[in-house]
Amino acid sequence: MRKIVEAKDAPRAIGPYSQAVETGGGRTVWCSGQIPLDPKSGEMVAGDVAAQAERVLANVAAVLAAAGLGMRHVVKSTVFLVDLADFAKVNEVYARHFPENPPARSTVQVAALPRGARIEIECIAQAD
Repeated sequence: MRKIVEAKDAPRAIGPYSQAVETGGGRTVWCSGQIPLDPKSGEMVAGDVAAQAERVLANVAAVLAAAGLGMRHVVKSTVFLVDLADFAKVNEVYARHFPENPPARSTVQVAALPRGARIEIECIAQAD
C-alpha cells in the first residue's frame, strides 16, 4: 500500500512528484529531495551553504513529521552538493540534526541543482 505524504510546513513539490511516499502501512517513508526553499514564500533562503543546509534539514524534518516520524527515524540519506568543498560546512550542520546514531549516508557532487541550490537532501525513514 502506498500513501502520499503532504507536509504543509515544507515547500510544495516544484514538479510532478510527492514530498514523500509511505509504504508498508506507514512503516517506511521515502522522502524526495529537499532544497533550501522557504515553505512560506517558496523562495530560496539567503546565505551560504550552511544556511541552505539548515533550511533543507528543517524541510526534511517537516516532511517526516507529516508522516508521524522524526529525524531519529532516518536510516539512509543522500546529500547532493554542487561543490564538495562545502562538505565540512554541511557536516557541521548535519551533525546537529543527527547528534546520536546518525543514518547511513552518501554524499555526491552534482553539476547543478534546481533553482540554483547548493545542496539537496533526500532520505528514507523507518518507523520503530
